[in-house]
Amino acid sequence: MSEEIERFKKDFDAIIYEIEKVVVGSEDIVRDLLIAFFCNGHVLLEGVPGLGKTLLVKTLSKVLGFDFKRIQFTPDLMPADILGTQLILESDSGKREFQFVPGPIFANIILADEINRATPRTQSALLEAMEEHQVTIAGKTSKLKAPFFVMATQNPIEMEGTYPIPEAQLDRFFFKLNVLSPNHETLKTILSRTTGNETTTVKRVFDPKVAHTRVSEMRLLVRDVLISSDIEDFVVNFVMATHPQQNINGISRTIDGNNGEDGNNGNDIASRFISFGASPRGAQALVLSSKVMALLDGRANVSYEDVINVAVPALNHRLVLNFEAEAENIKSEEIINNLIDEVRKG
Repeated sequence: MSEEIERFKKDFDAIIYEIEKVVVGSEDIVRDLLIAFFCNGHVLLEGVPGLGKTLLVKTLSKVLGFDFKRIQFTPDLMPADILGTQLILESDSGKREFQFVPGPIFANIILADEINRATPRTQSALLEAMEEHQVTIAGKTSKLKAPFFVMATQNPIEMEGTYPIPEAQLDRFFFKLNVLSPNHETLKTILSRTTGNETTTVKRVFDPKVAHTRVSEMRLLVRDVLISSDIEDFVVNFVMATHPQQNINGISRTIDGNNGEDGNNGNDIASRFISFGASPRGAQALVLSSKVMALLDGRANVSYEDVINVAVPALNHRLVLNFEAEAENIKSEEIINNLIDEVRKG
């Protein structure tokens, strides 16, 4: 298995190398995006306009060599604009018959741009596709191409005229990644690459004839990584600790780190700030992404650090915070990091 792990690392690093020829200053985002891809999950990117979110997923499709479609979500977008529709066409013989015209969802890599600008009805059109990798139109079910990967984007600051993504759909995203503004050096590099005559080209990492097979092999290898019972218990305890009714060995979890004697008192971090905790999908995302982290470190078994390193992107969109958290400007990332410390102590 050591040879397979080494090959996985080599291919993973080659993909990152090609993407970073075009996308600057987003090393962690690129890594996490690929982790989700090889775990057969989907990603929600949140960031202000102009940070290269669209460029990132377009470059990913070029490097992997898969079909790419971009869907611009707007308030007037309809489900048929995503999935496709049945048209009545007349044949040469004069006979009229229905013919299905597939929508942009029938591609390998989908960019759902500004997903929160579409109505809930249109957003929900992605639900079956993301979960089941199939769509049902006029009673007929059609399988989507494999691999199938959705990357959605949303703008966190311009909320007028938007429709927040329902929790049921948020839970179907494997990771939620926050794209930050570039620092001085990164912005300078961006300017030097994009304001001159030089153009940067990327090359395919996989031979087109074996690309689908190679991605399938890498995804299967992820699931072959071992995880001990102790680390599984750690994942379960951590996910359960995100629920207000759960306690860690009867000790409360507080933002400032001060523990109370009674796990049900008002200082309990979950009880104070969380309305609903992470779902079983959150635990699955933690385990699978931890396995990729282990492979990237050359190991065939998951460590505690692997779980900790992916906790925020795997769970930050799965915690439903209450009004008190909003009033005190408590973020889900802060709660997750505090819960990790307490679960490790327990």
